[in-house]
Amino acid sequence: MRVRLAYGESGLDIEVPQHAEVVYPRPASAVPDPAAALTAALRAPVSGPPLAARVRRGQTVAISVCDGTRAQPSRAMLPAVLAELDGVVDFEDIVVLVATGTHRANTEAELRAMLGDVVVDSVRVVNHDARDSSRLSWMGTFGADVPVWLNSEWAAADVKITTGFVEPHFFAGFSGGPKMVAPGLAGLDTVLVLHDAARIGHPSATWGITEGNPVHDDVRAIATATGVTFAFDVVLNSDKQIVAAFGGDILPMHAHATRLARRLAMRELAAPCDIVVTTGSGFPLDQNLYQSVKGMSAASRVVRDGGMIICAAECRDGYPDHGSYRDVLRSAASPRALLAEITGRAVTVPDQWQVQIQAQIQVRSTVVMHTSYLSDADLADAHLQQTADISETIAAQLSRLGPAARVCVLPEGPQTIPYLARGG
Repeated sequence: MRVRLAYGESGLDIEVPQHAEVVYPRPASAVPDPAAALTAALRAPVSGPPLAARVRRGQTVAISVCDGTRAQPSRAMLPAVLAELDGVVDFEDIVVLVATGTHRANTEAELRAMLGDVVVDSVRVVNHDARDSSRLSWMGTFGADVPVWLNSEWAAADVKITTGFVEPHFFAGFSGGPKMVAPGLAGLDTVLVLHDAARIGHPSATWGITEGNPVHDDVRAIATATGVTFAFDVVLNSDKQIVAAFGGDILPMHAHATRLARRLAMRELAAPCDIVVTTGSGFPLDQNLYQSVKGMSAASRVVRDGGMIICAAECRDGYPDHGSYRDVLRSAASPRALLAEITGRAVTVPDQWQVQIQAQIQVRSTVVMHTSYLSDADLADAHLQQTADISETIAAQLSRLGPAARVCVLPEGPQTIPYLARGG
């Protein structure tokens, strides 16, 4: 049976046995008129007054937007927001802040591809930099003792608007909403606490859980305490088309969006699988190995102990080269040693959280990658194997295990979040 995996911009075809369980997000039709749906969400929010009613002439406005590693349809969402603000505030008083978190800054070309020339040429666009203390403001301590530094332009703005999209997140429960404040626009010291070993290692810090998830509990506390004027999120289908748009007060809005995202993405399996094939969800999500850990994490929910995860991610941006992810991965001789080193640290280091989750997965299962831009030696640094041919690797593993071995394929990677039925 042939299956097309989300991989880069063109996809990747593989052969899997007929009995393989191929699991997609539930199908969802795109809204017939995306522009109208976006405008409706801004004018008839799920909670509170319309966006335009919350803004007054003379006010300054900051708008947070996802960076280039996310599939947010910013080219549609930002013009819709600006249209509502047009005539209410002066465009020179608006700044779009790219919520990079700890990721690298986006280039001019990337910004134009993400936002469109009209937006880039109409308002000021600034990449957030979590490591530049001169561009951060102290906000206080919130949640479970999180020291909060936020982007100074965001902190100083009279009107704060978050924009994003909602999908299950591998340790924060769901993306979008309050995450567009912190970690999106937070300082490095704030992110390190939000993503420390204790929070990441908590059993409720996982896909689809927000309440009682220590990461998301603190993220909500920060957004609530520091103020968001209006929140604007969409839910996408597997073709990255807008299924629904939501606007309004940040927590009620996000709750509405997460209910839909959970229904579309969460899929039940009857029993653990011996082999799980997953992906990084294709471009722009599979640009580096760091992001591909989400695909591994989705697969880990249904792979048996000692089983195999095969993850296809193009990784055109490498590890990436910026940040400490590669250095942390290379700091110990094995995933088990890495996990012991991380959980024994008193202080979190940058990118430790991604390594911690990856190590937890690798301790339980064999992880094999298929990439186009990382060598076997590159992956060996991450304690990972590489396959040039996923179909052959599946066949070889089935030959060893026998034809009755259970195989699951997640063609859209972490766009589908499998879980085991009770007793499975």
